This record gives sequence, C-alpha cells and structure tokens, in this order.
Amino acid sequence: MSGFDFTQWPPHITERDRETLQFRAASYALAHGLLYLPVGAPAAVPTSAIHAPISLFPTPFPRERFQQAQRLQPLYNTLYSRIAMDDQFLDRVMGAEQGVGQVDEFTGHLWRGWRDIRRKGLVQPLHLGLFRSDYLLHQGTDLSLKQVEFNTISSSFGTLSQKVSEMHRSLEVSTQFFNTSPHLRTGNFPHNHTTSGLVEGLAAAHSAYNVDRSKILFVVQAGERNIFDQLWLEYELLEKHSIYVVRRTFDELAEQAKISTNGSTLTIESPGEPAVEISTIYYRAGYTPDDYPTEAHYETRFTLERSRAIKCPTIPLQLAGGKKVQQVLTEPGILEHFLCDEAKYGAQGAFPAQALAELRESWMGMWALDLDGDTGVEQARKRALNLVIKPQREGGGNNIYKEAIPDFLDSLPPRERSAWIAMELISPPAGLKNYLIRAGSGATVEAEVVSELGIFGWSLFGNGKIVDEKEVGWLVRTKGKESNEGGVATGFSVLDSLVLVE
Repeated sequence: MSGFDFTQWPPHITERDRETLQFRAASYALAHGLLYLPVGAPAAVPTSAIHAPISLFPTPFPRERFQQAQRLQPLYNTLYSRIAMDDQFLDRVMGAEQGVGQVDEFTGHLWRGWRDIRRKGLVQPLHLGLFRSDYLLHQGTDLSLKQVEFNTISSSFGTLSQKVSEMHRSLEVSTQFFNTSPHLRTGNFPHNHTTSGLVEGLAAAHSAYNVDRSKILFVVQAGERNIFDQLWLEYELLEKHSIYVVRRTFDELAEQAKISTNGSTLTIESPGEPAVEISTIYYRAGYTPDDYPTEAHYETRFTLERSRAIKCPTIPLQLAGGKKVQQVLTEPGILEHFLCDEAKYGAQGAFPAQALAELRESWMGMWALDLDGDTGVEQARKRALNLVIKPQREGGGNNIYKEAIPDFLDSLPPRERSAWIAMELISPPAGLKNYLIRAGSGATVEAEVVSELGIFGWSLFGNGKIVDEKEVGWLVRTKGKESNEGGVATGFSVLDSLVLVE
C-alpha cells in the first residue's frame, strides 16, 4: 500500500526560500511557546528561552496507517488499564521467583514497595493513565505500522507536538511552502488537539476525587529544560477547568508531602503557605533510577502511593509499561486473557477477533533472553544484525543494537537475562530526508531521517472497570537515520508533524 515515493522528500526548494521558511518556523516557535530552557538556564526563575528542535517540512505518512494507529489506541488504553489491575499477572512477570524484579533492582524496588502497600491496604482504587503508543512504518512485503513501545509514565511532548503541527499549518497558509509539493495543502494536515485531550484526562481524575479547592501535583525533575511542555498543561487546566497545579521535585516532597492519619489525605505543606490538598499526582519524573539516588527518594514515592490522591501513573501502571510486559503480551493466550474474557469483563468489554488480529499485526517478533535456558540468547546471537535488545528502562539511551549485541550477550550474567528482551528491528522506508533545525542555535542540516509517530490516549479506571478512556492526539519525532536512539530531550531527535499521503 501507499504509492508515495519517500526518496523524493523533502521537495526541492531554493536556498532563499528555505531560509525564509526557517525564519518563519523559528519565529513562530518563539512567538507561540514551542520552547526549551537553554542549557544552564536557571529553572527556578527562567530569564530566557530557545525554540525546541524542529523539522522544516512535515513528514509524509500514509493516511490509512495514521488512521490505523488512531483506531488501535482505545484497544491499547483498555489493555494496559486491565494489566495494571491484574495483580497476579504483574506479580508473576515482575516479582515472582523468575520475575524481572529479582534481577533488575529498579523494577524490583518499585514492585516490592507496591507489594508492601497492597498488604497494608490500598485507599484509592482509581488509576489515571496518560499514554503514548509509539510506531514506525515498516518496509516489508507491504508498508505496515509497527509498535516501538507503549509508554505509561511521563508521556511527554504532547503540548509541543501540537505547537509543531500548528507551526507547519501556519507555514502552509503563509507561504504554501512555495508550491514545492502538491501534497503540502491544508486538507493533508491532520488536526492535533493533544493539549486539551491530555488535560481532559487530568480533569476527569480531579473531578472523580471530588474535593473543592484541591489541586493537581506535578512531580518534576530538578532543572527540567522541557518545562514549557508541562506548563501548557498547567495553563489549560487553570484556564479551561479552573484547576490549580503545584509543581514539586522528589526532594521538595520529602519535606512537604504529608498524609493524614485518619483518611490518607495528601497535603503539600510549604513554609509560610496554607496546606494544599492534592487530588491527582501527575508524574513527569520517577521513570528512571536517576530519579531515586537514595532510599529516601523511593520512600517518598511510596508515601505518595499510599495516599488517597489519584496517581498518574500508579506503580502497577508504571510497571505495566515495562518492556518485559510488551514481550509477554506476544505469548499465546495472554492477549485473549485481557481482551476476550467475557466472564470477567462482560460481553461489552470483550473485543472481536479482528481487533486482536490488528493489534498483533502492529507487533514485531519478540522473545525473552531467558527463553528455554540458552535458547533465547543463542537465537539473539544468530540474528543480532536484525535485532535490538531492550531493558526495563524509559528515557532513551538504554538499548543495545546490531553489532554490539554479541559482546553484550557475552558480558550478560545468566541470572540477569530475564531483565532483557530481544525485538526484531523495524525497517522504515529508506531515502526519506528532512531539514532538521537544532534547538536555539539555528543550525540546520539536511539528513536522511527516520520518523516515529506517537498516539496519545488516557484512561481512568479502577475496581476492575474502566470509567472512561479516549484517544486524544499525536506527535512525530524525527531523527537522523544514523542515530539508534530517538529522544528529543536527550538531543537525538527533533519535533515534527505529519502531512498525510495516499
């Protein structure tokens, strides 16, 4: 499918017109809050900002595959909501005798803390998930859509992705991209309303908590450069829903977070200020071991988990987003367990076989490195040039690729194999190029690129049921083809948007 020739992108443009587009793109970004803090800038009181890394042209993407990704999101919302509510499944995958938590200390620490909290009794049954499912186009016998991963914590760049799509729309309106391509017209630019969509999920959790004058807590990293991506959510919550936000790091919460003894109410008690009750905890930190340098930081996380506030995500929902769960879902019968059990979920909660087939078609082949003794490792060794080896980590920079795999397997102790999975590499269309504009510097490079589509969704769920879930927007991250990693915040990618092609 798709007769589009990716090797002919971007369209030819004169140097003068390219400079005009770059000026308008950078000016739009600065004028509309498509921003980062500069390296070394004080985050406490920002005094300057730079535009985020952006693409000059939107990326061509088959319309049918984009619609397929949107169509899959409600299934993924439901799937991961149900995984997070299945204690027995997560205990087996994460914490049992052969579970990931036995060899991966970060995962194990979170799982053990959650286990202890369960034993003492959970006080808040509701979970909130703000999700992002990431995909690449795969050039096999056909051009198909393949999932890279599913994110359940700190699914970032929702608001800035909307800004980029609006920027490319503005370039089309103001310049028509100098008539360089018939594809670059308004009807081919999909609308993106991620900001209001994600905020709708946060507002739903706040409403479910149902306490006047309570606020939403954003748990953030110290020195966060991607602060504007978070602030646009805060502004939308206040201006459209009259909900206030407080921002705190784990270090600040260690001193200021208090739980009442009679009702597990979470309050933030800052010096010289009235105590603030928290309805919802939204984590933009806590997804990496670097966020927990001491045992006290884990204890702060567990204190928040014990509270009556609704967590986004809860610890089990964060664990559900691990790569091991992604791999276990490919095993026979697991998907049916979560999506087809009418006795557990009712007839309305069971999905047809066709939906499950489409979900499975979005997966590449995966297996556990501890599969059948040495079988998983030997299979990975033989197929190394077509594989990526993934750990239970978020945030970029953690995967092992191709030629590096055999040496890595030689160094991996057998007892640690359960913490890693092998996944077939996705092969994006070759020859696609774009102009990448680096953050703040104005430096622009034309490079062969790979573009990753992310679809956002949210789900509010608990007590075995889903209260509500929705697909709410999208992003595109584009990187030079020579880079294995894809993080914008880590400097590997630029923010991009889509032009739909047939």
